[in-house]
Amino acid sequence: MKKFVFISIFLALGFTAFSTFVIKIPPWYLGSAVETATGLGAKVACSGRYVSGFSDQRIFDDLAVYSPITRSLDLTFDDEQSSVDVSLYGMGSTSAKYREGLGCTLDIGDSSALDAIALHSIDDNNAEWPRGNRISDVVVEQQKITDKLLKQDNTENLDTRALLVVKSGAIVAEAYAAEYDENTKFLGWSMGKSITSILIGSMIHQGKLTLNDANLFAAWDNDERANIRVEDLLTMTSGLGFDETYMPGSDSTRMLFAAHSASSVALTSPLVKPPSEYFAYSSGTTNLLSRLVFQRAGNTPQANHDYFAKQILTPLSLQNTIFEVDASGVFVGSSYIYASARDWAKFGLLLLNNGDWFGQRILADGYVTKMQEANASQNEARYGFQLWLNSDGIGKEDTNLRWPNLPADAYMMNGNRSQLVLVIPSLSTVVVRLGWTPGRYPSNEKFARLLSLD
Repeated sequence: MKKFVFISIFLALGFTAFSTFVIKIPPWYLGSAVETATGLGAKVACSGRYVSGFSDQRIFDDLAVYSPITRSLDLTFDDEQSSVDVSLYGMGSTSAKYREGLGCTLDIGDSSALDAIALHSIDDNNAEWPRGNRISDVVVEQQKITDKLLKQDNTENLDTRALLVVKSGAIVAEAYAAEYDENTKFLGWSMGKSITSILIGSMIHQGKLTLNDANLFAAWDNDERANIRVEDLLTMTSGLGFDETYMPGSDSTRMLFAAHSASSVALTSPLVKPPSEYFAYSSGTTNLLSRLVFQRAGNTPQANHDYFAKQILTPLSLQNTIFEVDASGVFVGSSYIYASARDWAKFGLLLLNNGDWFGQRILADGYVTKMQEANASQNEARYGFQLWLNSDGIGKEDTNLRWPNLPADAYMMNGNRSQLVLVIPSLSTVVVRLGWTPGRYPSNEKFARLLSLD
């Protein structure tokens, strides 16, 4: 019976080819596979229930998109404690707890410091978006196009849940699938990287950082990693050998689903290439930036929360945004931010406005321009400061566009399952698309149609 269970796990996880012989499966791999499955289940289920307010069926279905094995997870919710416990075939258990204003955190090690954090409340108001959450500038023709595209997406099994268009600083259209509305908090996954970059831009404005700062962490003092600069982390050209493959036991899965401190995983990564020369997509790199924010904000969970609340949440009136922390109190900047479509659009508008918010400077002057510049790597220039760029900025003609149907100056926040915030400065436009697409979402074609560019 145990042999059958082991075979079922490896076939269902779908992370790697399964050997014909059970004897060839390393014992550590089984433990890592269970740890990954239960960690993913606990994290997504806890936030899905207590942050987003999803039904049990929605949570199960969302988890099943990652692997069939998740349908075999045993999820036990404790609504009195706002927690969930997840096990798999009785082989291991992972739990996560929800805290008001902080979201859900996996119970790994001592997380008691989170219980003492004094929260900052963001008052609801009836002001017009983006100062508040009320909209009245819907453009009928754009709304028709948006409604039609959302309906088409879902007949094509793309699972689009929210679609929103901002033009010239106003929401001109928004559409939601059944179960969701303007207050639903959607997981951004890797769109959190762009929000982490926004935090860095704020810290530079406050004089707490510069792009050229090096010697960032004490653990790097005695080796060449001391030469890695803030800008190298932002452009993912740090040279660190972080394993981004999402396999049981990899750096990325340990970071997200098994570590007390998410940033500690990349902190121990070796330097494998000279900084600034080679682009390598790395969620670990972003969580090092989160660790840096934590340290420069005051080096305590309370100071970290205070900084984000005072410098970002409050001025932007982000009424439906939760940036989740790991058990050590550091934001999991690579992956765990939840926000409504309207709040995601505010982040996009902040960038469109070059870091200014109704006369209040949020980000350092010139920082958003730098965010949009191609990096200097030898292998992939179309990545800025935690943003995907359309153009590599090289040469006089835009012949190497990531999205050929969109203007060359377009850039995107991009998260797993095709969470997308598109910003097009030349059109004064922001587009938000949130959903749970099983495969690739054709953003080039869809957004061109949405904006009547095709």
